[in-house]
Amino acid sequence: MAIWNPWHGCHKISPGCANCYVYRRDESIGKDAGIVSKTGDYNLPLKKNRQGEYKLTPGGGVVFCCMTSDFFLEDADEWRQGCWDMIRERADLEFHIITKRIDRFEECIPPDWGDGWDHVTICSTCENQDRMDHRLPILLSLPIKHRQVISEPMLEEIDMESYLATGLIEHVVCGGESGPKARPCNLDWILKVREQCIQYGVPFTFKQTGAVFIKDGKTYHIERKYQMSQARKSGYSYYPGINR
Repeated sequence: MAIWNPWHGCHKISPGCANCYVYRRDESIGKDAGIVSKTGDYNLPLKKNRQGEYKLTPGGGVVFCCMTSDFFLEDADEWRQGCWDMIRERADLEFHIITKRIDRFEECIPPDWGDGWDHVTICSTCENQDRMDHRLPILLSLPIKHRQVISEPMLEEIDMESYLATGLIEHVVCGGESGPKARPCNLDWILKVREQCIQYGVPFTFKQTGAVFIKDGKTYHIERKYQMSQARKSGYSYYPGINR
């Protein structure tokens, strides 16, 4: 796994952005996360070591794009085509693009996108039912080879069944919110989506509990270092062919 941040900084657009970890981290060092700037890692997919080998080695796992911004952010329009060029060249890697701006997808893709690229997965985030019902119909209507849904932070109970029934969603990820102002995540919400994924044979990952986690009516405050490990140990993630 690798993270590629060609630019840094973003603008909050929906409830899931309220306690954004990028804003929180930047604020702690006196930086304004609302200022979008190109980074020194812009050309990371093409960088090579002293031996002339790619630093991102072929078959090295997933490359997550723009984890401190949004790939389809308007501020980055002038830089995006260069990224597409690098993604095209590095067809030996698997790129995952996570976005809250799926509505901008069609105006941001390269001319040769066609019906999608085999090595690119588009992941739409949906923190509540309102954002899911807005974003997923768009995601499902677009020319994309691989689609995933991420509900993180998960802010309420979500019904995803009608979208999973299309057979177009390849993976669902759910998790709570971290940070000192974290809003609660309820295990019942996680389990509902999990059962819907099992019903349609869609892989499901319980990513993290978040800082405030409700289980069986009790509220637990979980330290950051345990949020992912507790989710992993829960056994609630589901992968067809592995889980029975």
